[in-house]
Amino acid sequence: MAADLSMNQIIHAAVRRDVGRTEQALRAMPDGDGARAREIQRGWAHLVQQLTEHHQQEDALVWPFLQGQGVDQQLLDAMESEHQGLGEALRTGAGAIADVVADPSGSSAATAADVVARSGQVITGHLEHEERDVEPLIRAQAESPEWKAVERRFREGGVTRGGNMMAWLQDGGSPAAQAALRATIPPPVLFVLSRIFGRRYHKEIAPIWR
Repeated sequence: MAADLSMNQIIHAAVRRDVGRTEQALRAMPDGDGARAREIQRGWAHLVQQLTEHHQQEDALVWPFLQGQGVDQQLLDAMESEHQGLGEALRTGAGAIADVVADPSGSSAATAADVVARSGQVITGHLEHEERDVEPLIRAQAESPEWKAVERRFREGGVTRGGNMMAWLQDGGSPAAQAALRATIPPPVLFVLSRIFGRRYHKEIAPIWR
C-alpha cells in the first residue's frame, strides 16, 4: 500500500525521478542551447545537494543508531563505502554537465546523458541495497523511543530547508509517493511547508522540468 512507503523511500523515489529527468533533458537538449544547459546544471546541483544532505544525516544519525542496535558492522561499512562511491558518481555527473555548459552542443549533451545514466546505475544500486537490507531494520524499530529521537533530529534545519525539501518531494512524485507523504505529514502542514516555505524550489528548480 502507498502509505507503507517510508520517508526514506519517498526521498529515494525523488532521487530516481531527478536522475531520469536529467538524462532525458540532456538527450532532448537542442544543439547550441546554452541557457538550457545551465538550467540542467542547476537541476543536477539541486539533486546533489538534497542527496548529499540525506546521506550526511544517515552517516551522522542512522548508522550510529543501527550500530547501537547491534546491526552487522559489515552492512554499515558497506553503506558508508557506497556513499563514497555515490558521491563520486554525483561529481562525475556534475563534471559532464559542466562540459555541456562550456560546449552546449548536441554531441556534448548526449555524452553527458550517457554519463548521467551510468551515475544513475551507481545511485540506484545503493538505494536498492539500502531498501532491501537496511529499511527492514529501521521499520523494526520504528516505534522505539530511540528511533523517534533520531526522527526528531531529522527535522532540524529550519522550516525553509524543510519546505524546499517537501516541495521537491512532491514535484512530479508518483501517486504512491504522494499518498505516503500525505499519510506521514498532515496535508495542511504539508501545504504550508511546500507552498510557502518551499517558494525557492518552485521559483528556481521546478520550472526546469516543465
